[in-house]
Amino acid sequence: MVVEDDVELRGVLLRGLQEEGFEAVGAGTGAELLERYEPESPDLLIVDIGLPDTDGRDVVQALRAQGVSLPILFLTARDALTDRVTGFSAGGDDYLTKPFAFAELAARLNALMRRSGADTSIQAGSLKLDPVAHVASAEGHKVPLTPTEFRLLAKLIANRGATVRRRDLVRTGWPHGARVRDNTLDAYVARLRKKLGELPDTPNITTVHGVGYILE
Repeated sequence: MVVEDDVELRGVLLRGLQEEGFEAVGAGTGAELLERYEPESPDLLIVDIGLPDTDGRDVVQALRAQGVSLPILFLTARDALTDRVTGFSAGGDDYLTKPFAFAELAARLNALMRRSGADTSIQAGSLKLDPVAHVASAEGHKVPLTPTEFRLLAKLIANRGATVRRRDLVRTGWPHGARVRDNTLDAYVARLRKKLGELPDTPNITTVHGVGYILE
C-alpha cells in the first residue's frame, strides 16, 4: 500500500509497482491508512512522512504498537539525520528521500520483502509469478522470464478474463516514449506462450484480433 498525499506521485508509484508485478493500492492520509489497513491486509507499506492530517511516523508507530510487523519504507522530502533516526525509531525499515529513481525504490522494496520472508507471488490458478526472481512456476516446474516478459504476463494476470489492449501492454512492457512495433509485442507474446507451454496446467493467452490479448 502506498500512503502519499500527492495524487500525481501516488499515481506514478502505483502504476510503476503494478508494472513490476506488485498488487498496489493507494491512500492519501493517515486516517485512510488506518481505516483500510485491515480490509486491504497489505504485505508492505510505503508511507510519506509529510501527510496532510498527521506525521507518517506517528501512524507507523501506532501500527507497530498494535503488533503490525510488515516491512515499512518511509518517503520524505527531508534528508536530515534526525529525520532518518526518528523514522527508524518509529518503526520504519527503510527510508528514501525525494526525488528518487523508481528503480531504486523497486530494489529497496524487493530487498525488504526478501528479508521479511513475505510471499510476493502473483497467481492465476496454478501459475505463479515471482516478482523478485522473475520466474514463472506451476506445480514445482519453473521457467525464467525476462523483465519485459514478466511485466507483460503480470499485466495479463492482473486482468485475467478481460481483454488487455495492445497499447496498454506496450505501456506496461516498455519505457515511456519507446517506439514498439506491432510485431515486437506479438513476438514477446509468442515467447510467453511457449514458456507457459513448458509448465503444467497453465492458462492460455488468446489473441483478440485488432484489440489485444486475454489470459483465459
